[in-house]
Amino acid sequence: MTFLSRIRINPLRAESRRLLANPRAMHAAVIGGIPDAERILWRLDADDPHRPHVFVLTRSKPDWTHLVEAAGWPGADGEHAAVRDYAPLLDQIAVGREFAFRLTANPVQNTLMPDRLTPAKAARIAAAADGERMRSFRLGHRTAAAQLDWFLSRTRRWGFDIPDTLTEPPAHEVRITDRRRHSFRKNGTGHQVTFNSATFEGRLSVTDTAVFTRHLLDGIGPSKAYGCGLLTLAPLPGGRG
Repeated sequence: MTFLSRIRINPLRAESRRLLANPRAMHAAVIGGIPDAERILWRLDADDPHRPHVFVLTRSKPDWTHLVEAAGWPGADGEHAAVRDYAPLLDQIAVGREFAFRLTANPVQNTLMPDRLTPAKAARIAAAADGERMRSFRLGHRTAAAQLDWFLSRTRRWGFDIPDTLTEPPAHEVRITDRRRHSFRKNGTGHQVTFNSATFEGRLSVTDTAVFTRHLLDGIGPSKAYGCGLLTLAPLPGGRG
């Protein structure tokens, strides 16, 4: 089975501020809700900075008691951690079916010759010149235009298309609603992790049910441990789709 969870976070608490500021810390917190080791997808939605939410996709049923107690409103009214069976949504997927969607991703490109050379990259190029096999560099797209191009050029391989608007001239029904640069250190190693994320929202149309379902469950793009890759769906306004 698969479950999609939505957890309310109280941004005024000290533990909440730590989790909201560090994707590695948030990943550790959500992993703590899973009884057995498994790969998960998660995403922080902070459209309203006063009421952020974390979405988590898991293969086993989670328990978010620890996260609510440490970073939520454990004594307040309301549903603090909603856990829903994902099967009813998966059953709705069909070729031509349209959904509203949201995705936070890490748009990247692979290149053999980066524009900017760090000492580590220069050392790799020098080693290749001495006969070692050259591995490509993974570089993040940093502009909104490049991030949107990255997304639109890959939708077919993810099992969906982005329909055009009815305006003149027509445009794709997708927009970037949030862009962030993340930088933090891994605990214990001191290694600096830096990447750029972009949140895409709009309307999609399913073109391949098997491929689309696989990417819903397995995620899209790199940096999945740090809150990227989770594609979520919602009914279209007005009952379209």
